[in-house]
Amino acid sequence: MAQRIEAYSYEGICELMKEWGQPRFRAKQLVQWLYQKGVDSYDEMSNLPASLKERLEEEASLKRATVVDKQVSKDGTRKYIVQFSDGAAAEMVAIPSQDRLTVCFSTQVGCSMGCIFCATGKEGFTRNLLPGEMLDQIIIAQKDMGMRVTNLVGMGQGEPFLNYDNVLAAMRLANSPDGLNIGARKITISTCGILSGIRKFAGEPEQFTMAVSLHSAVQKSRDVLMPSMVHQTLKDLKQDIRAYQEESGRRVTYEYVMIDGLNDDDGHLWALVDFCRGTICHVNLIPINEIEGSVLQPSRESTVNRFLKELEKRGIEATLRQSRGSDIAGACGQLKNLRR
Repeated sequence: MAQRIEAYSYEGICELMKEWGQPRFRAKQLVQWLYQKGVDSYDEMSNLPASLKERLEEEASLKRATVVDKQVSKDGTRKYIVQFSDGAAAEMVAIPSQDRLTVCFSTQVGCSMGCIFCATGKEGFTRNLLPGEMLDQIIIAQKDMGMRVTNLVGMGQGEPFLNYDNVLAAMRLANSPDGLNIGARKITISTCGILSGIRKFAGEPEQFTMAVSLHSAVQKSRDVLMPSMVHQTLKDLKQDIRAYQEESGRRVTYEYVMIDGLNDDDGHLWALVDFCRGTICHVNLIPINEIEGSVLQPSRESTVNRFLKELEKRGIEATLRQSRGSDIAGACGQLKNLRR
């Protein structure tokens, strides 16, 4: 059955060219046109034979994502609602910083995780994104911002490890010299802590990095904050993170949204310190961003500073995430396809 070219990994494109009796270098040329040059049609691929372009059009059509809404923050951050060929849409954010351009891309349309502090979860889940649909988001940002994307974070809509194979294929295309040529260590995937995904990710040969949405190291409150994760214990999560680090040698970032009265008292602080012990980690403290219809409020500045101070005192690297794009609902937890 014919499927769109966006569904193929680099290896899949190589296999397709082989099946069609094409020389091996055709796959490289095709990937370069698709993702390095980001052309919109097969007609533009000037070094491919006409017969191959015709067959591609018939059996592996190219339908680029389009921008249906764009908002620009006062801090320079740009948020896009990107629509795919079937009409489904997801949000992505481009964050410029001097000579860097970070893209926070979506891996799914919507999200099934239902975390209470995240607007995306309230929208529900529609479908997984294809590798090329993830790359389209990055290409859109590059063209619109007029600069090369240097860093990628899979922290937009969706849980990446519930779309594992497509996400890995997208990361490899982004990392490839024939694709976007972004260094593996500059590509981060953020997971709620899907254990099967963490185990698989540990064995990947590339130096991709991982962030875990922790948000509480107290089981009871984490279950309230992240109801879809109640079936797994923090003990199992820490055990799998340690195994991941032993196999991969890579540091993990713990994302910790700070919510007044929910996960920011001393009990939660000492539980977080204890969870960090025995893992090579960095803690990102993120005061919760405003979400329409939510009563949740960010922790006080003094509370956040106390967390930072106590973590650092114990040799645990910690930073305060300065949320970018909150004035256009483009910051952490705010992505919900809201158009102007």
